[in-house]
Amino acid sequence: MSSITDYAKNVLARAVCGRTPVLPSAVYLALGTGGSNPTGISGEPVGSGYARQRVTFTGTGVQQNAEAVRFTFTAAMGTYSHVGLFDAASSGNALTWSALSAPVAISGPGTVTISPGGMTMTGD
Repeated sequence: MSSITDYAKNVLARAVCGRTPVLPSAVYLALGTGGSNPTGISGEPVGSGYARQRVTFTGTGVQQNAEAVRFTFTAAMGTYSHVGLFDAASSGNALTWSALSAPVAISGPGTVTISPGGMTMTGD
């Protein structure tokens, strides 16, 4: 995940300036059809079994997802090209976003899986 949303930039600015930011107690991964710094991802799926998935990270510098992340679908939902982190399981604030290494087509019931360590966060 390489791009930070405007919301996350403001949280980091408060922290760097010695002000107490409100940090998320958990983060959730979402799929989408696009992404931008102001809003995070766009085109998040709705229905057909889709739900954001809680992600835990590990590492001392570069952060990586500790466990596999699985999105389950009960029907065809189209093609998704981006992922984004949010501070809530629904609604909430977008924190980061990134393009997938390859788009994922949901052509029927099934699961999209991101392997442990398949998603990284750096300070760049």
